[in-house]
Amino acid sequence: MPSEETPAERREVTIRRAPKYVPFLILGALVGAAAAAVVAYALPGDESFDRGAVFGFFMVMFGAGGAVLGAAAALILDRRSVKRQERAVVEAVPDSEPDDDTGQ
Repeated sequence: MPSEETPAERREVTIRRAPKYVPFLILGALVGAAAAAVVAYALPGDESFDRGAVFGFFMVMFGAGGAVLGAAAALILDRRSVKRQERAVVEAVPDSEPDDDTGQ
């Protein structure tokens, strides 16, 4: 079977480093939970409330706020990456060996 060389396919692509949102949300919520622990256990409080209940209340508030701040940070970094994007031309390289479809 004679081998035929096909012309290389060239494409223009955009290259940028975009942040992943989920790690930012998780990190923000964890920082919020840590701040809630500091507020609930390190600061003096009213003796009529259980410290665990106070921690749970503040964890919900600070965790949600931390997640929102983490999302805002990810959005800011995403906008910044759009401004720094670059264009490049890529060329497809043909395989040196043909694919084997025998299922082995």
